[in-house]
Amino acid sequence: MGTTENGAEPLSLGAEFPQATREHWRELVAGVLRKSAAEAGAADPDPERALSAVTYDGIEIAPLYTAADAAPGGGDLDSGHPGLPPFTRGGRPEGAVAAGWDVRQRHAGPDPATARRTILADLENGATSIWLAVGAGGVPAAAIGDVLADVHLDLAPVHLDLTAVGPALAPAAEHAAAAGALLRAWADRGLPDAAVTGGLGIDPLTSAARTGTPADLAAVREAAASYAARHPELRLATADATPYHDAGGSEAQELGAAMAAGAAYLRALTEAGLDLADAAARLEFRFSATADQFLTIAKLRAARAMWARVAEACGLPPEQRGMRQHAVTSAAMMTRRDPYVNILRTTLACFAAGAGGADAVTVRPFDDALGLPDGLARRIARNTQTLLLDEAHLARVIDPAGGSYFVERATADLYAAGWAFFQELEAAGGMAAALSSGLVAERVNEVWHRRRDAIARRADPLTGVSEFPDLDDAVPAASAPAAGGASGTAQAALPRRRYAQEFEALRDRSDAHLAATGARPRVFLATLGPVAAHTARAAFAGNLLRAGGIEPLGGGTAAGADEAAAAFRGSGARIACLCASDAVYGEQAADAVAGLKAAGAERVLMAGPPAPAYRDAGVDDFCSAGSDALALLTDLHDTLGVAQ
Repeated sequence: MGTTENGAEPLSLGAEFPQATREHWRELVAGVLRKSAAEAGAADPDPERALSAVTYDGIEIAPLYTAADAAPGGGDLDSGHPGLPPFTRGGRPEGAVAAGWDVRQRHAGPDPATARRTILADLENGATSIWLAVGAGGVPAAAIGDVLADVHLDLAPVHLDLTAVGPALAPAAEHAAAAGALLRAWADRGLPDAAVTGGLGIDPLTSAARTGTPADLAAVREAAASYAARHPELRLATADATPYHDAGGSEAQELGAAMAAGAAYLRALTEAGLDLADAAARLEFRFSATADQFLTIAKLRAARAMWARVAEACGLPPEQRGMRQHAVTSAAMMTRRDPYVNILRTTLACFAAGAGGADAVTVRPFDDALGLPDGLARRIARNTQTLLLDEAHLARVIDPAGGSYFVERATADLYAAGWAFFQELEAAGGMAAALSSGLVAERVNEVWHRRRDAIARRADPLTGVSEFPDLDDAVPAASAPAAGGASGTAQAALPRRRYAQEFEALRDRSDAHLAATGARPRVFLATLGPVAAHTARAAFAGNLLRAGGIEPLGGGTAAGADEAAAAFRGSGARIACLCASDAVYGEQAADAVAGLKAAGAERVLMAGPPAPAYRDAGVDDFCSAGSDALALLTDLHDTLGVAQ
């Protein structure tokens, strides 16, 4: 064991306990799983196989990690130390301990007076910088000076979002107008050019990704020529990975796209005359933060290491290989239904962004999917960050996830997968060419189809929407749509997708049906046997039906097939769903199906896994864990005549 400097034995807090081993863990877990498997009539499961998951990048998430699993899996990746290359553990040695991260709030309303008022409220109540949408849906470029009239620009940097350009101006002209207006606001305060901070947000690759039109990097070169020499602290371009996430892409695709965009902008800036170090310092990278906190943490750590490798390949010295990161809580994970659950999602995402070492964090208001946020939503978004910083003290620990075997392995695996996608994009001619050719859209859409299938089968559950929905919960009144840039219809365009959108479309159909007829679409739950035999599957079926806006009726029959048929006849429903245990099904299902159809049931469903014997007995369809709930619910809407 060794001794300390004064000869004393070192303190070992775990010395009195037996050493834990993977084999002992497997025995304990296998015992629990063996009992569950026996109850379900399944084979004895293997603990690792039963509890593992695979990400959309093909990365296996194991149930247990040890020191042996944390070995770097990404080639040259080394976690290193905070503030030192490859910056995996953070861009600064002190982390965010001194001042926290930059609390950046987004403003996307078109009315200058409203924007001026809400910006001031945010800055007075915890925000430290502003992210201002300009163009279609955002404020007009000419109004930027008025919007920022109350802002101390030397204390609160302003970052422009220019990806929502209007039809009246070409993108390059819009960029120039917005940049000129922002810099005039600085000059009008008598502030020196050398002190100008914030960012112009020039990002033609994101505009190309959203619209499917070819990217024109002229705006990046023009910005470098016009502003770089006079404003050494001003960031010019943004390498934004959120369009690929918003379209349903994976973490590795975000990483690879961000590196390819950063490399493209680095080339454009140096072509305009900036030296390499200055060009790298003028970039900011933007990533989505999701409720999957560990993958978000690993993604942000991997991103810094990847960019350090790009910068190294370009010839930059170690101290100039850092990345400026802006993390934004995911728009794709936000829901219109039960929107207050979004507060939980964004809190997890904000925690992950802070723990992952983001330099700036934006929390979307909980009503983001409904339109422009109200005052309460903006306040909760601000206070989410304030609570994590000032009460939870999240920023007081440098790289809090560092040393976690799981996070270190996930970081290395994402690094490797992201680098492979970056290489594919570069081999295709760079990000602009990969977008124009449709390569990016093809790769992202492939992931989206797999993700959509998992959502439809509720393998990726959406609380309040696909799981545990409140059928009587009305959608809050929506305000005007928020700015963000409309997605184009070209084949190469990346659409904005929300994970909940198809389930919510069914809920919208149900609401319209209720308004038109006075009742929601209904399905009768024909329960068989005692409560203990049918309650689990009745609860499952009722939850599934509500996810599609269908009201479950009944659920109180226990005497047998005749009682279930009589109750169905009196319910006025047209479709029935049998709910019972396997044992009761074996005794009563055939009679129950015949009785329900004799009572007028147009279709009979069964809660449980598909079985040919029951289909032969007249069961039309089955609903069980892992089945395509979205397809079944859509079919039920169509059968019941619910208008689209």
